[in-house]
Amino acid sequence: MQIIKKIFFLFILSSLLFTTVNAADTTQAPTRIAVLIPLNLDSAFNGYEYKLNSSKISQFFLSGLDFYNGVMMAVDSLQKENTNIEVWIYDLHKANQSVAQITNAMQRMNFSLIIAFISSSYEQKIISDFSAKNSIPVVSETFPNDAYLNNNPFFLIVNPTWQTHINAIYDYLAKNFRGKKIHFFTRRGSLEDRIAQQINTLNSKRLVSFSTIILNDNFTDADVLKNLDSTQQNIILCGSLNEYFGKSLIKTLNAAGSSYNSLVVGMPTWTGMGGITGSNTDKLQIMVTSPYNYEQNNSFISTLSDEYKATHFSRPSDMVYKGFESMYHFTKLLLANPDSFINESSSQVFTVSNEYNFQPIRLTPTSFIPDYLENKKIYFIKIVNGQIQSIE
Repeated sequence: MQIIKKIFFLFILSSLLFTTVNAADTTQAPTRIAVLIPLNLDSAFNGYEYKLNSSKISQFFLSGLDFYNGVMMAVDSLQKENTNIEVWIYDLHKANQSVAQITNAMQRMNFSLIIAFISSSYEQKIISDFSAKNSIPVVSETFPNDAYLNNNPFFLIVNPTWQTHINAIYDYLAKNFRGKKIHFFTRRGSLEDRIAQQINTLNSKRLVSFSTIILNDNFTDADVLKNLDSTQQNIILCGSLNEYFGKSLIKTLNAAGSSYNSLVVGMPTWTGMGGITGSNTDKLQIMVTSPYNYEQNNSFISTLSDEYKATHFSRPSDMVYKGFESMYHFTKLLLANPDSFINESSSQVFTVSNEYNFQPIRLTPTSFIPDYLENKKIYFIKIVNGQIQSIE
């Protein structure tokens, strides 16, 4: 039933280039908001015929669809509050239409805010250029990258870059394990070298002692365990964003968990990687960083989850929460601060679940204006014996 419902929903969306939603009928012109999402609808349908397996919808579609569902749930909430807005939904992956063509069509629409689910640096460049040219704020909800961003103080990155995560990880280690030995497991690679270099730069005062172990991609359990101490807690930092490397390291350490007491500090990619909870980590302590905090005991999140289950007969993914929060929080913030939205972007007045700390980033010392704004608020998720224990 759930799959049929989603296929029908995809069919309804497939006929639309955009969707408009008026949340209130007033004499004042509504505030226009554009939402850019990679829905990939043309890949699902050939005319009116659904082309994919009816028993399962690919993750290729689900992320964008879930984000859209979250956005529309937020629009529904804003409607109930008689908010005077007009929302236009654009499919970033519409066949035979480039991102540049989409932004060209948006030129005449006089948008006050753009909420974007960006999935490539190319998309980011086109959207950022359009934003800078027209002085329209962009809330980039998902893409953790600053590629092609320059001289655009209207561009907000919600999902921080890996460099910001590394800074937060180092501060955590320096605060909690000062003077102790940290086993820094990594692999060979240009990005891994940059991560190691940043760690070394941050550790110029030698607040933490790092023992660097470079492993081959086909490393054995013995390659890891020979560096650990069975008589005390081992503090381990993974120094690679490579998913296979991270999963292999977790598998080795968890298998040895009865003999080696280990706290593993992971990379930011681990929050979206399977296998960091449940039986895969039931003999470990894991700490990972994330800009997202969607605890179910949050009243807003709990209510949203119940409403989603009642409508879609399944649990919402993080993308549903991200779509809802980006639409609801930043719309409310825009309407309350139409002339000072950027300056108030870190305000907690309309917090749904996450707090934000947007800081101006200047990529060169001579930059007169910020190249973009980045969310520096990082949460630490502690997982003990396969269960999330706390989020701080």
